[in-house]
Amino acid sequence: MTRNASLSLIPLADETRQTLPTREAAIHLNRSPHTLHIWAMNGSGPVQPLRVGGRLAWPTAELRKLLGVQPLEAA
Repeated sequence: MTRNASLSLIPLADETRQTLPTREAAIHLNRSPHTLHIWAMNGSGPVQPLRVGGRLAWPTAELRKLLGVQPLEAA
């Protein structure tokens, strides 16, 4: 069993949080969390995180844009 197996992932179209933690962003991008840490460190990735309290927070809107996902309309 992988570490991601226990994570209940919300589809990006349904996501209401403004940012995602590295582990969830990595799953959406089909990359390892380590890859996202390298992107953040080098400034080399297609999405750059915010740094909040020593942690990386990946903007949901930028992830949607990169993956071509439209947010669901509010009812």
